[in-house]
Amino acid sequence: MSLPTLAELPAILLPFAQRAEQSFRDAVAALDADHGLSAWTPQRWADFARVCAASDFVIEQSVRDPLMLLELVAWGELDRGFAPGELCSQIAGAVQQAETEDELGRVLRRQRTRQQVRIIWRDLTRQADLVQTCRDLSDMADASIDQAYQWLYQRHCVQFGTPTGRRSGEAQHMVILGMGKLGAVELNLSSDIDLIFAYPEGGETVGVKRALDNQEFFIRLGQKLIKALDPMTVDGFVFRVDMRLRPYGSAGALVLSFNALEQYYQDQGRDWERYAMIKARVVAGDQVAGAQLLDMLRPFVYRRYLDFSAIEALRTMKQLIQQEVRRKGMAENIKLGSGGIREVEFIAQAFQLIHGGRDLSLQQRPLLMVLGTLEGQGYLPPAVIAELRNGYEFLRYTEHAIQAIADRQTQMLPDSPEDQARIAFMLGFVDWAAFHERLMYWRGRVDWHFRQVIADPDEEEGEESELVVGGEWLPLWEESQDEDAACRQLAEGGFTDASKALKALAGLRGSPQLRAMQRLGRERLDAFLPR
Repeated sequence: MSLPTLAELPAILLPFAQRAEQSFRDAVAALDADHGLSAWTPQRWADFARVCAASDFVIEQSVRDPLMLLELVAWGELDRGFAPGELCSQIAGAVQQAETEDELGRVLRRQRTRQQVRIIWRDLTRQADLVQTCRDLSDMADASIDQAYQWLYQRHCVQFGTPTGRRSGEAQHMVILGMGKLGAVELNLSSDIDLIFAYPEGGETVGVKRALDNQEFFIRLGQKLIKALDPMTVDGFVFRVDMRLRPYGSAGALVLSFNALEQYYQDQGRDWERYAMIKARVVAGDQVAGAQLLDMLRPFVYRRYLDFSAIEALRTMKQLIQQEVRRKGMAENIKLGSGGIREVEFIAQAFQLIHGGRDLSLQQRPLLMVLGTLEGQGYLPPAVIAELRNGYEFLRYTEHAIQAIADRQTQMLPDSPEDQARIAFMLGFVDWAAFHERLMYWRGRVDWHFRQVIADPDEEEGEESELVVGGEWLPLWEESQDEDAACRQLAEGGFTDASKALKALAGLRGSPQLRAMQRLGRERLDAFLPR
């Protein structure tokens, strides 16, 4: 799919553009000089009108800090892509000025706002395509995580000593794995980040009177890192951090050694964890040790033989996805609903999980590259790949349009006429009806292809796959939904005290008996408990 062109600004959006220009001019007038505003060309003002008609976020940030937008224009940063490492250098330079943890948080949030405005502007003026936008967002996350980590690590070493390996005698650094869209360099405009923290080997800190165990050192450091990135403050947030993909989920230790991770995945790792680990990438910390960790975990993810055992597990995952799309409210969700982004991802990762151990070309992370390999290696016909690629890109452009409006983490289609007009405008359609017709076409094609993948040979064509008994409760048990959604589901299911029930489940999940289970026992529990 080619880069969608912006439609003509519809009448319903003209007031947004007019109010934005007046508010911005007033904000600049309050400064001690116009800082180059008088030199703005008609084309610059036209771009400003189009971006601000679409994005409340850009309007708000430009009025709140007009100097930021003026600098982005004056320094030419809205008109070009960054060179490799340039974005990281900007964030690193700002972080080095921080003297306290509070200042670190403020600097990171202001840098995030600046880069977010730049990225949205370039996305909406069609100066950046989908891949460039996702790469910029992922680079921003990598730089924010790594610079915050380096800043905190140095100060923790001064306070608690330098963590040192018992066997090697070498200083230890944390390895931070990015999972999901961050791991694949595919972040969206308002994505959370899934992380796993690890460190190479056990030992204790040296250089202070009272030594700390390495794990305790890195747990404290990990907590500080999350605090630097996650909370919403008056300056906004950097990234919402989700740690639930780590071993044992939220009941597990925040940081584990390489040996503990390897042991967990070898003894207890389940197929959905293999599926998640396909995207894992070292995003911050010790890159060399991180590469060693990924090598250690590769045999868990990719089996060297043709992996027939994964097929049944994937069929179950597929049934659970089909079950979830029938839930109330999913029809308007372009990620989790029928024919959504998740279904394209499942198609690609199913082939990776089954064939990736023998075909090394499938051992890669970005979805569009995987689709190219599936075509090149003959796993799927070119016509199928073309539909999956075009459908996926349309869905991702739509996702970015939804999130550009208010910088909110949502994949739900809007219901207000103004926001519907914005989405249609950003995707290049004259109105919502024309956009929605095309969206439903692509969702239909994606869903059709999704149904063909690892289809049960005993199933009649068009027949609904059998429901997984209790399957609607499995995401709650596996912690793949947030606390609010889990409590809501428990309340709807008849639990009188949903919060207490959720705590009881968390207690079971983190119990010593469950931690000691081997994989087969854990798989049986996963099958039994939702029922």
